[in-house]
Amino acid sequence: MENTNNFTIISMANIFTSSIGKKLIMSISGLFLMLFLVVHLTANSAFLFSEEAFEIACEIMATPFVTVMVPILAAGFIIHIIYALYLTLYNRRARGNERYAVPHKGKADSWSSKNMFVLGVIVLGFLAFHLTHFWADMQLQEFMGKHSANPNELMYQTFGNPIFLVLYIIWFIALWFHLTHGFWSAFQTIGFNNNIWLKRWQIIGKVFATIVVLGFITVAIVAFCRASAL
Repeated sequence: MENTNNFTIISMANIFTSSIGKKLIMSISGLFLMLFLVVHLTANSAFLFSEEAFEIACEIMATPFVTVMVPILAAGFIIHIIYALYLTLYNRRARGNERYAVPHKGKADSWSSKNMFVLGVIVLGFLAFHLTHFWADMQLQEFMGKHSANPNELMYQTFGNPIFLVLYIIWFIALWFHLTHGFWSAFQTIGFNNNIWLKRWQIIGKVFATIVVLGFITVAIVAFCRASAL
């Protein structure tokens, strides 16, 4: 039993020190972002149908389970960015200007893979703004037993501002580039790394990123149009 425990401790230590372990942490923590985006896009899509539908979706998002789950998913992605910062600084100190992105058969030559950290910082920055605005004014208030802001009014106030609209669209575009590389890279690290599945994950990643980003952009533009008509 003692040998088994020692082996477990060594294995856990290797996760944080070995190259494969570091990539695995990056991949798993990156999956938190994907789940975060799917949950939010599902709720935000209700806004396209009507204000009433969006309010119902926000009420569901304000339930205790979702209220706790959302910041956990966001925290997982924050860990993803912080660990990326650590790896970037570590790699530069050890091997020059190499990025933390995992090279694979020339794909590391893509613009996305070379700038994954910069894209991640942009995504994290706007995620922080989004959480301190929408989440803090709605789900957090419900969780604290206080009256939350009207979700439709928040949408109009935010996306009715042309500057915020443009900044959000820039965020979504950065998110697209980050996801298209990060999606297949995550599944590659987990183990789906043969030539057949790698190509499939690359295609699925682009489809996933495109659907998510176009969905968010559509909601933002619709909110801007409705706010302008008020």
